Amino acid sequence: LMDNFITVLRHALNGTFSPVLQQAIGFGSAFEGWTAREEEVVYHVLVPMTRPPGHSFHLERDTDEQRPGRNFRVRVDLECSCPREQQGANLLCFRHHPEEVRRRTQQPNLLDTLCTGSYLDVEKTAHWFCQLVRAKWWRLPQSRSWHLELLPSKRSCKLRLTNDEGSFRVKVLFGVQRGISDIFVSSQPQGANTPSTMWPETYAVAEKLFFRHVAR
Repeated sequence: LMDNFITVLRHALNGTFSPVLQQAIGFGSAFEGWTAREEEVVYHVLVPMTRPPGHSFHLERDTDEQRPGRNFRVRVDLECSCPREQQGANLLCFRHHPEEVRRRTQQPNLLDTLCTGSYLDVEKTAHWFCQLVRAKWWRLPQSRSWHLELLPSKRSCKLRLTNDEGSFRVKVLFGVQRGISDIFVSSQPQGANTPSTMWPETYAVAEKLFFRHVAR
């Protein structure tokens, strides 16, 4: 299901300056068959996001020791594509001529859409993704046999799918990879008042891959 979703959404986002969605990674007890039979199954997935063209992501560690865990902000910068000796010479340079890029492409940059200030905003990202899901659900073959319901959530996209045989839920989180490791900063909240530009570190994917390796 999520592979189909990501394929459809990536096609819809082609030519925009939205985050580039990567294939979803499932983790947690539902994927390992630990859910009690009487409970509605909840599948947790992480959708990694990479920078769109003309942008760069930089992770900045939060230094507030009052917050639990390790937390980061994702700073978004516009990149320079000018020749080294001629700063500003390229009219399609995101950093030096953002208005010209916007005019020619008819597309806003990421700072205009999903950021608060210079930082990627979790709540704006979740809302954007949910809108995409709602708009593109009909393109999936599963839409012919399942009813989709979007559930309230600020920092994730929560879905419930129902048909005549039952229902299940999917909680979609968003993440930015730390370097080339299996560690991500994600939209999973740390406490009730997690700021919208705060991305806590998660080891869920790394743990899944580790246990899979050990089980071989």
